Amino acid sequence: MGNTGMGTRCVQAGYAPENGGPRQIPIIQSTTFKYDTSEDMGKLFDLEASGYFYSRLQNPTCDHVAAKLAALEGGAAAMLTGSGQSANFFAIFNICEAGGHIVSSSSIYGGTYNLIKTTLAKMGIDSTFVSPDATDAELDAAFRPNTKLVFGESIANPALTVLDIEKFATAAHRHGVPLIVDNTFPTPVNLRPIEWGADIVTHSTTKYMDGHGVAVGGAIIDAGKFDWMAHADKFPGLTTPDESYHGIVYAEKFGREGAFITKATSQLMRDLGAIQSPQSAFYLNLGLESLHVRMPRHVENGLAVARFLEGHPLVTRVIYPGLESSPYYEIAKKYMPNGGCGVVSFELKGGRQMAERFMKRLKLAAIETHVADARTCCLNPATSTHRQMNDEELIAAGVPAGLVRMSCGLEDKEDLIADLKQALEGCE
Repeated sequence: MGNTGMGTRCVQAGYAPENGGPRQIPIIQSTTFKYDTSEDMGKLFDLEASGYFYSRLQNPTCDHVAAKLAALEGGAAAMLTGSGQSANFFAIFNICEAGGHIVSSSSIYGGTYNLIKTTLAKMGIDSTFVSPDATDAELDAAFRPNTKLVFGESIANPALTVLDIEKFATAAHRHGVPLIVDNTFPTPVNLRPIEWGADIVTHSTTKYMDGHGVAVGGAIIDAGKFDWMAHADKFPGLTTPDESYHGIVYAEKFGREGAFITKATSQLMRDLGAIQSPQSAFYLNLGLESLHVRMPRHVENGLAVARFLEGHPLVTRVIYPGLESSPYYEIAKKYMPNGGCGVVSFELKGGRQMAERFMKRLKLAAIETHVADARTCCLNPATSTHRQMNDEELIAAGVPAGLVRMSCGLEDKEDLIADLKQALEGCE
């Protein structure tokens, strides 16, 4: 799409209809694809030709939408996955195998924290968690000779800390490893981590990208800039022959721009199968077409709600990087001058018990294990998304037990504030 604006890319990138072809991305609801000869299909299995043979690996509908996401994030290549968690797992496991080590921000989504700390540990991958506010010295101290990558969230869910992407990218590159950033909350409309040094970007497309709560999905976008061969000893999966594909060396055959996504597709999607369906990809694309219009409204509503809560006597703390009182206000302005997202976290004076009473009184905002779509919703992370963490881990992740996370949708902000007001009045 060249130098076109974000709105144009949201609407038109990734798919160019042929003369007389369907204007909308077609749903190719087929598991398999026909070829005239075994030789033709053999070239696909040998990665000698491009095309489709089985939708567990690739599907035209999914590839069109992935190409749009690459254009939105400014990446070289992208792939869709069945969920945001599978996107994070694939992005990590594509680089880091048994015996490896990860440096991660401690302020990340509870499910991702558990993935890194517990599940990957069972697979022989160690991890060290650092504060998103870590100094350069503290970051450097977390690295080991077997460190393979650094991971963080641009805006953490639900702690709403803002990652200093440049600092974390510089530290990662100083130690010869890539930085992976989960950019789910800001979306590329408000932040493009690749422009600040990130090497790989992940998304739970279930959230703002879909925008309507209709399809679970994830995505991985590779910047195509990290030089795998310059650090060949750290990344043998990319720089040495893959015997399961006739000795292909991904970094040599597909270069910086294609190695990472090709390996993730050819190996991980082939063997683990966390695919996104063509139908879900179609829904995702419908959401992407209005993403640039919706995000400013989410930000407007989030800021209005945060300012109201900040002035209420029953609220002890409001966490929203767009507030001047936030410790992340300046860094948020640096990376997201147009605002970040519509998610607001806050604590009530009565702790967990008052949080439960407050949420029961809400009329517009629904209690849901979801976030970042057109309808306002809320939850208490300690009893839901972060339930696997103990109290110490909750505090380290910036998610105290009494925290309420509210995702401001697209309703009128005056109505959202009125709903909050009446719910809080009933807790007095």
